[in-house]
Amino acid sequence: MTNELLAVFEYFEKEKGIDRATMIDALQTALLTASRKSVGPARDLRIDIDPDKGIIKAICSLMVVETVQAPYEELDLNTARKIKAEAEVDDEIEVDVTPANFGRIAAQTARQAIMQRLRQAEKEMIYDEFKDRAGDIVSGTVRRFERSDVIIDLGKFEGIMGGRDRVSTEDYNIGDRIRAYVVAVENGVRGPEIILSRSHINFVKRLFEAEVSEVADRTVELRGIAREAGYRTKVAVHSEDEKIDPVGACVGLRGARVKNIVRELNNEKVDIIRYSSKIEEFVTDALKPANLRSIRTDEEQKSVWVTVDEAELSKAIGRRGQNARLTSQLVGWNVQIEKDESAQEQFEAKVQEAIDAMIERTGLSHDIAVALVTEGIIAPEMLIGLEGKDLIEVIEVDEGQAQAIINQVTVKLAEAEQNPPAPETEDAPAQAAEEKVEEAEQAPPNDEEKPPAADEVDEQEEQDEASEKTSAE
Repeated sequence: MTNELLAVFEYFEKEKGIDRATMIDALQTALLTASRKSVGPARDLRIDIDPDKGIIKAICSLMVVETVQAPYEELDLNTARKIKAEAEVDDEIEVDVTPANFGRIAAQTARQAIMQRLRQAEKEMIYDEFKDRAGDIVSGTVRRFERSDVIIDLGKFEGIMGGRDRVSTEDYNIGDRIRAYVVAVENGVRGPEIILSRSHINFVKRLFEAEVSEVADRTVELRGIAREAGYRTKVAVHSEDEKIDPVGACVGLRGARVKNIVRELNNEKVDIIRYSSKIEEFVTDALKPANLRSIRTDEEQKSVWVTVDEAELSKAIGRRGQNARLTSQLVGWNVQIEKDESAQEQFEAKVQEAIDAMIERTGLSHDIAVALVTEGIIAPEMLIGLEGKDLIEVIEVDEGQAQAIINQVTVKLAEAEQNPPAPETEDAPAQAAEEKVEEAEQAPPNDEEKPPAADEVDEQEEQDEASEKTSAE
């Protein structure tokens, strides 16, 4: 047993890095439990192990008494003096109570106890090595699956990536080499656990620090990150140095830097946005590629109201609302996106104007005019030259009705050309006055107002000339 125990000590000491004192302590604890079954509940029972020779002894401390009443705690005086000649009543005597078969018990217990201690020592090593690595990125290999958890081999140790820390769009297979973010090292009931994640926001942050030297040396700051793992990430960047373009630094030459990050994120879309202390500019950049029509803010409520054209609405909101949702998370304000109703109202007004003009110029019914304008025929001239069969493909009428519509429009337009409306000019009032004068001259005389006779006119002219001469003299 001695040689076998020494061989066990040497093996675990060299191969597993466990010192001999730790193994002896573990073996003593295990043998103490085993010896209680063989020796009994002896008083102050302990196990002594010689680390160099491998000799194991079970020792207990008994009280010396005249008459033994508790065999596991007391020892009579005669027996005590055989062990120690000067023993007296009430002395404590250490007695070797090693069972005859204790070597076999030790052999069975030693390996099991040391293995248990080895596992505990490994857990302590895990905690000591990884307790300061929380926040780092580590590489490992997928080893196995436990329900929704992925167990990753990190070399000497294992990490666990739970269901919430996985990326829903990624599939993992045994043997896959992956990188993950160390969220925490927890020293729980079952020992230390290395919690890993690929969905954590800081995973993106660490990737930027690894790929972009300006981020690593804090020349470029990551002012905010909003992420929906597997789909889209928005990163706000800023630099106090005006000579440095923070967005360009993160994108890299021909996009090399951001491509490496996107590749690691399994082609997740990454938007790099220039940070601004002005919320209007920040939100405008964050909502790109959508073009905003107007933006209104409420600092007290931390809310932003954005209006966009109908064509830009889907871009602003994004797929499943991601663009708007991530923008809200990134800027820290509640972002509300609305369709610009004024543009819609202008469009509807133009449509109504075209309908009214169609009715006025052609005399068509309201329903027909609406049908024509709705289908893109916004002017009567667009019907000239069409045939009935052409029109029935546009609006729901039979060929006879279609031809009647075309004929009616043709006639109305021809009449309008023959009788064009008088142009309204700035001289129109003067022309109207002249026309009234002409009408007055052509009107027949009446008794109340007669035009002057010719001889009366001549006489009046002579009087005027005489007056002018007198004035001249």
